[in-house]
Amino acid sequence: MGLNDVISAERPHIVFFGMRNAGKSSVVNAVTGQELALVSEIKGTTTDPVKKAMELLPLGPVVIVDTPGIDDAGYLGELRVKKAKQALTYTNIAVLVVDVSAGLSAADRELIAAFEEKNIPYITAFNKCDLLEAVPENSQNSIYVSAKTGYNIYELKEMLARVIKESGEEDKKLVSDILTPGDIAVLVVPIDKAAPKGRLILPQQQTIRDLLDSGCVSVVCRDSELKETLNKIQKPKIVITDSQAFERVAKETPKDILMTSFSILFARYKGALPQLIEGASKLDNLHDGDIILISEGCTHHRQCDDIGTVKLPAWIKKYTGKALDFEFSSGKGFPEDLSKYSLVVHCGACMLSVKELAARTELAKKQKIPMTNYGMTIAHVHGVLRRALAPFPDVLKILDKN
Repeated sequence: MGLNDVISAERPHIVFFGMRNAGKSSVVNAVTGQELALVSEIKGTTTDPVKKAMELLPLGPVVIVDTPGIDDAGYLGELRVKKAKQALTYTNIAVLVVDVSAGLSAADRELIAAFEEKNIPYITAFNKCDLLEAVPENSQNSIYVSAKTGYNIYELKEMLARVIKESGEEDKKLVSDILTPGDIAVLVVPIDKAAPKGRLILPQQQTIRDLLDSGCVSVVCRDSELKETLNKIQKPKIVITDSQAFERVAKETPKDILMTSFSILFARYKGALPQLIEGASKLDNLHDGDIILISEGCTHHRQCDDIGTVKLPAWIKKYTGKALDFEFSSGKGFPEDLSKYSLVVHCGACMLSVKELAARTELAKKQKIPMTNYGMTIAHVHGVLRRALAPFPDVLKILDKN
């Protein structure tokens, strides 16, 4: 992936919902100008959410998602409906496609209630308006369209652009907001068997780009060369490390230089830092037989010394001295019922959107299950969590409270 690419997790996810045969997939194809979704007169043609990252004018980089019909029937139909509703966890803007001749159904109204409960901005697109003798006027967030003739499709895209702009989050920064132009940041990037050959992983790329955009200087080195690097360059403002190297980096970085990790930066960037700090304190109150869920937002081939399945359990067991059990999840397989877990330890979530991570943290909060992440766990068990959070003094009070 190039540094100029916009990753899917950073793109607004526009998700199309609706009853079977409301013309949902046809509207998706009309909006995108592509045969993105399979169209058929047979009900239930869309069986799984179909995603497409694309540049959609006048919206810019987006992810378009077509979902199964919310009125699907039978055992498989129920599974498809479940898949459609799971899409709510990553929806930034919802488009509810309604067959204008049928009007809003009970299932449609149920979806609208879900949009409103989850604070998801939505547009209602009444499709097949070419069948009407007279087309009603559009309202603020509802529009009459025809996927068949293209009527009001451009206007629908304009409406989407407006809603996205109105609901857009402020321009957040990973780390440059605590620096000034010209400041030096040293990025510590261990190169081991888990490091992808010939490229940097996403958190490292995004951090470098943020620093470049803000006129800061990034110096990248391996953990084995950190001490030599610090001796050779002008004093940096901050050292940002891969969490696995926390112990060594903390020892070799002078106390008057700020230090944190990519994982902690991403937790802050995605708005989850306060909750994850509170969750880290649970590491001091675990008991024999407690079950810990270690969850990753993406899937990858496991190495023999994999951080999630090998290193983290070993560090936690050594720190607590308890006989603990561990379970693991990856990708989209985050459990809906967390009741059996005493703690959830999540990855840095670089491949999850803000909405997806928020859905997971909110689920844990509702079920009163403490949740933290890799970076804070590793910092805590190595006794450097306070130092790793020092760049963000506004959250240190959370640590003191716990």
